[in-house]
Amino acid sequence: MKKHHVQLSEKDRQYLESLLATGELPVKVYRRALALLELDRGKTYTAVAETLDVTNSTVSTWSKTYRERGLLCLHDRPRSGRPVEIDGEQRAKVTALA
Repeated sequence: MKKHHVQLSEKDRQYLESLLATGELPVKVYRRALALLELDRGKTYTAVAETLDVTNSTVSTWSKTYRERGLLCLHDRPRSGRPVEIDGEQRAKVTALA
């Protein structure tokens, strides 16, 4: 089976390792960072997918996005669509009613 590798620069590797060491990350960012480090260490897409409980195509997408955007791949791009029009006070009222 052919291994799919990601070649992280030393700077990116150190950044990802320090990011994971903080322990206070959103799950999406944590999984993506861990996947990139594991791929850099030579693991296959399948092995990383099983470890993180995601699909092979998800790991493949993260790898492709890293090659295209660098470390910006850790965060989602802004989504299109109509922005939310209620403020915090209105949200609190709705929550109180529920």
